[in-house]
Amino acid sequence: MPRSAEQRLEWAEGLSQCHTPKELDRQRCKLSVDTLQFLLFLYLQQLNRISLRTSLIGEEWPSPRSRSPSSTSERDTKISSQNKNWDDQAHLTFIQTHLAELLELLVEPGQLSSSGQALRDSQLTSEALESLSLLLEGSVSHSRTVYPIHKLLSRSSLQSQAGFSKLSRSYSLQQFQGFLHQALCLNPFGISACSQSGKKLAWALQVEGTLKKAKIFRNTHMAPPESRLLLMSQVCKQTLAKDSEKLNNANIKLHRCSEAFIYLLSPLRSVTLDKCRNSTVVLGPVGTSVHIQSCENVRVVCVAGRLTIGGSSHCTIHALTPTRPLLLPGNVSLTLGPFHTHYPTLEDHMASVGLAVVPNLWDQPLVFGPEGTATDTGCYRIQPPSEFYPLVIPFQMEGDNCEIPWGLPADYQKAVESREKAIEDWQKTVKEAHLNKVQRRQFQALVEQKFHEWLLETGQRRELDSLLPPALTPSTSVDHWPSSHTSNTGQNVLKNQPPEQAMGRAPTVC
Repeated sequence: MPRSAEQRLEWAEGLSQCHTPKELDRQRCKLSVDTLQFLLFLYLQQLNRISLRTSLIGEEWPSPRSRSPSSTSERDTKISSQNKNWDDQAHLTFIQTHLAELLELLVEPGQLSSSGQALRDSQLTSEALESLSLLLEGSVSHSRTVYPIHKLLSRSSLQSQAGFSKLSRSYSLQQFQGFLHQALCLNPFGISACSQSGKKLAWALQVEGTLKKAKIFRNTHMAPPESRLLLMSQVCKQTLAKDSEKLNNANIKLHRCSEAFIYLLSPLRSVTLDKCRNSTVVLGPVGTSVHIQSCENVRVVCVAGRLTIGGSSHCTIHALTPTRPLLLPGNVSLTLGPFHTHYPTLEDHMASVGLAVVPNLWDQPLVFGPEGTATDTGCYRIQPPSEFYPLVIPFQMEGDNCEIPWGLPADYQKAVESREKAIEDWQKTVKEAHLNKVQRRQFQALVEQKFHEWLLETGQRRELDSLLPPALTPSTSVDHWPSSHTSNTGQNVLKNQPPEQAMGRAPTVC
């Protein structure tokens, strides 16, 4: 249900003041959703209904309820359940095929026959039409202004076509259904339209020739607020960074990205990662949900209203979230850790999407199995403090935040302080060794050699090389990194930090 940032923050404050389960239940009982919208939401789950027969031969089992219209193309009827979420044509086909059943859910019980079918003269109330706005919106004469369906039909010119009766203040079900069949079209702000006609997006760190297969498009220049979309597909072996008003409140879709480092440091509406692998994704605050599906060896760092993970393996998620992370079936070897980074405008971005620092339930996941809530927690683990390292975002930005605003959990903070103490002890030991100039040079060379070997063995060198500005080659020495590289990315500016600041340089012999 849509809520303003202020309402979200008020809700978070109310939850943070609950000290017992009874108080928490009392607070949650204040929430409600529209019953008719909830019925539509439940019905939509059939979009991804899995059929063994469908998966084998690409056809629906013949039945009156699942038969597609004769005009539906063969391609549409063979769409697999795995890609329906990304296919606008599948969405349209589903609604057209099941429109009669959807509208029957909205009819008053007294207008249904004993078998549950809508009577010929059934009517739809204005309340039913308003609930239908969960699914449908539109414009008049291809105008860029988009309205929910109930506001669109407040125009008298469209009311007569939709079967509106001024006497009963309701719509004829039969006439309204015919009106929708004629008026429905593909979502002009969906993924298909964005990939075909969206604008390409310029990136701060984009080396020429490395993104030939990548598809990066946006529709933010033309879409209404809740339909702003950024699509990134097949980004491979590249570091991409962006903080821009063009991303504010956008829905992000990351698809088949591999061996990439992606930084989207803007307030976002939702984020979906699908079939990505061996990548790191750092996100600005996400107002609604982050959904990770069919990913492998992906590290995600996020502040999000909700986090869901399904069918993924060996992924690490560092999160701050006010709701319990949902672990769907098919996960293997997930690692959950606390949110462990910051950037200068993080707090401002959190406030703009209505996310607070408490409650934070990152370490209390809810595991689902095929039959519902599962008791087996073997699909995930909580990251041990001994394996925990804070993430430093390798860019300079304007703003006030210079540390994680709410700090780290005590055990993790203690582990970080222990490592800092070890570094201090190292520096003290070297200083007290009283090496002469020749010995210091030899020792420094040995330390740097071991450091570069570690970079290569761990794969960290590739991440550093991907941060190089286009003027430099990957063979450039770490020690000769430029002081800063500036790229205009919209409202703000990202500047590369030298990699020794971003990821820790070789210890210096004093």
